[in-house]
Amino acid sequence: MAETPTDVANPDRRNFIVLSTMAMAGIGAASAGVALVRTMTPTRDVAGGGVIEVSLDGIAEGSGIVATVGRKKYSVRRRTAAEIEAAVAGDSEKLRHQETDAERVQRPEWLVLRLQCPHLGCPPQGTAAGEKRGDFGGFFCPCHNSQFDTSGRIRKGPSPSNLPVPKYFFASDEMIVIGKEA
Repeated sequence: MAETPTDVANPDRRNFIVLSTMAMAGIGAASAGVALVRTMTPTRDVAGGGVIEVSLDGIAEGSGIVATVGRKKYSVRRRTAAEIEAAVAGDSEKLRHQETDAERVQRPEWLVLRLQCPHLGCPPQGTAAGEKRGDFGGFFCPCHNSQFDTSGRIRKGPSPSNLPVPKYFFASDEMIVIGKEA
């Protein structure tokens, strides 16, 4: 008969291998847990609330500016008397997502919107003078031809709702704060 080697059944060696394997598995699980927690924590622009101050000084009537906070874009547009009149006249029409102009603005001459089409999240055009504004003189999303009126309400195209109005307030006559309420 053949003899069995004595080192094969060495319990100390087996315990070392088991403990080493368990330690490496624990380190791997901890690394995966840290990576998972990092993906769920908000980025700085979200954690900070995404608040921005926008100066209204120098925005010509009929034009506007695009303010950016992180990946979010906002339109601050100074409407003309004709645009305000068209928006108020649109209150009486049957709209897909019914909101009056007065519900969407704090001051009639200033329209503040989040530039994100509710259909697929594309940034609509129409803030600055000279940009395409669609059939209703407001905003136009070139991706799928959604068209919004001078109050940012959906009038034509696949968008299910109006352009979103963010939280904002007027800090003064020449300064607006977007991202929080007063």
